[in-house]
Amino acid sequence: MSDQTIRVLIVDDHPMVAEGIQSILESYDDITVVGTLSSGKKAVDQVADLKPDVILMDLNMPGLSGLSATEIILERIPDTCILILSMHDSPEYISTALSHGAKGYVLKDVPTDEIKKAIDAVMRGEQYLCTGASGSLKPKGDTTREALTGREQTILLELAQGKSNKEVAQTLDISVRTVETHRKNIKRKLGISSTAGLTRYALEHGVLQGTSPGF
Repeated sequence: MSDQTIRVLIVDDHPMVAEGIQSILESYDDITVVGTLSSGKKAVDQVADLKPDVILMDLNMPGLSGLSATEIILERIPDTCILILSMHDSPEYISTALSHGAKGYVLKDVPTDEIKKAIDAVMRGEQYLCTGASGSLKPKGDTTREALTGREQTILLELAQGKSNKEVAQTLDISVRTVETHRKNIKRKLGISSTAGLTRYALEHGVLQGTSPGF
């Protein structure tokens, strides 16, 4: 490692978990814990000031989930390495986390040195799946269509309601360019070329039914 320490932010709504990870990481000379936060929203609000190299992000938190926080942070600061911390080892959880931009997935019950191993790996530009997680993620040989990420589903919902790129950007507090990029990716993944087609897809697949107030 270089002389520079790795700046790590811990985001977990269980204080004992966060404190336990913090005490482990602070025993390493090349790591500086820049903060422990208890929600995805706090992470989104404070990431620009804390400037972490790596974020250890809990998957399930009240309010803004770890996945949504991951997407928003990566839209704003793409160089951030995010490692998802979770109790769940199912392939669905893992593949969803990776599709949201996470660089790795670590189960909360791994040996303490594995968290350090994961941090070092993502800092080298590698993807990291801890032993239990990598074992449950089976290769998907029959996937014909790339799945939409949670963020793309949210934007599809907004677009299907007839909102313009600018209105969607204002609603989600992101740039118009980001909306345009997502819109392009959604059309590519679904094989749809028109906005009317997106609306029809949303209706046929129930995207417009039962919209939750807190997505």
